[in-house]
Amino acid sequence: MEKPAIEGGKSVRENPIFYGHQYIDEADIQAVVEVLRSDYLTCGPKIGELEEKLCALTGAKYAVVCANGTAALHIAAMAAGVKAGDEVITTPITFAASANCVLYCGARPVFADIDPETYNIDPAKVEESVTPHTKAVVAVDYTGQSVALDPLRAICKKHGLVLIEDGAHVIGTKYKGQANGSLADMTTFSFHPVKTVTGGEGGAVLTNDEGLYKKLVLCRAHGITRDESLMEHEPDGSWYYEQIDLGYNYRMTDMQAALIISQLDKLQMFCRRRKEIVRRYDEAFGEMPELFVQREIPESDTTRHLYILRIVPEKLRIDRKRFFDALSAEKVCCNVHYIPTYYFPYYEKLGYKRGICPQAEKLYEEMISLPLYYAMSDEDVESVILAVKKIVDYYRI
Repeated sequence: MEKPAIEGGKSVRENPIFYGHQYIDEADIQAVVEVLRSDYLTCGPKIGELEEKLCALTGAKYAVVCANGTAALHIAAMAAGVKAGDEVITTPITFAASANCVLYCGARPVFADIDPETYNIDPAKVEESVTPHTKAVVAVDYTGQSVALDPLRAICKKHGLVLIEDGAHVIGTKYKGQANGSLADMTTFSFHPVKTVTGGEGGAVLTNDEGLYKKLVLCRAHGITRDESLMEHEPDGSWYYEQIDLGYNYRMTDMQAALIISQLDKLQMFCRRRKEIVRRYDEAFGEMPELFVQREIPESDTTRHLYILRIVPEKLRIDRKRFFDALSAEKVCCNVHYIPTYYFPYYEKLGYKRGICPQAEKLYEEMISLPLYYAMSDEDVESVILAVKKIVDYYRI
């Protein structure tokens, strides 16, 4: 049996609370079963139905769904024309895919530091990072809070850059009253199980640009087309197709699409519950000087994918690792999002050094991702709060 968080104390609960978890109901199951009983398991009607639904949700003109969020980032970078010799600016506080998609294209990721209070990429640091080699910016809506889109769009327009919004966390969020998804040159989504809506896996790229849309469609499916207007040779017959570019097999199945469509029907319900939990956390932790609560910009009406609790080391006799372990002993299963991307050995071998983004590095040393998902009960939420307060009270200086 695990020891309680505090020697001589007692754990607040018997069963663990996960940091994230999908919610699947009978409607979701039936949506997938319906596809399994149909004629199409992939490349079928559910793909177009999901793309139309995403456009209706976000206001984007075009949507291209694909295998996962990483594939979405890759085809977005390809459509943006990122190639060897180019640089793409992104944040280090993200999953590695935000930078890996740049490497896939033979280009070089450039890491710009974060705002120390919102934790999103700092537009001023983006501006400082622009060089003659810069091709694009991959701006991550970290935790579900929208990046500062207006200043980022202004920077990209000034320097002729493509703005790719990595919206893996952001579905359900609005920026200045408009749903994220149609506000950058391209926005990518992820439907991983811990995201607000899930397809098991799955991704999407949304854009208002028809030229980018056509490139995305090619990149998703081997660079192959049946569109005669794009072909270089006379078709041999109705079966004929051509590969006109080098693409990938990044297609989504109809089973995934059906599940995501069903999940999107519950999006507002998911958003409301996540906001309720965040408000309760903020209320509980906001007045504690030993903790720092992530600040939200007024332009973002946020549906949080992650809740980041940041400790203030100067006010506690405990570091982040011991705080994390203490929560685990209290049956509160947390995580850390994220290790700065350039800390990884692969990036070190590419020549990246620690110290280039001091705000991001400081955040990493102090942050913990608390449980946050739709199916958390009020009792679960209060258990998390009680565990955090118990540890803070014990280790307070």
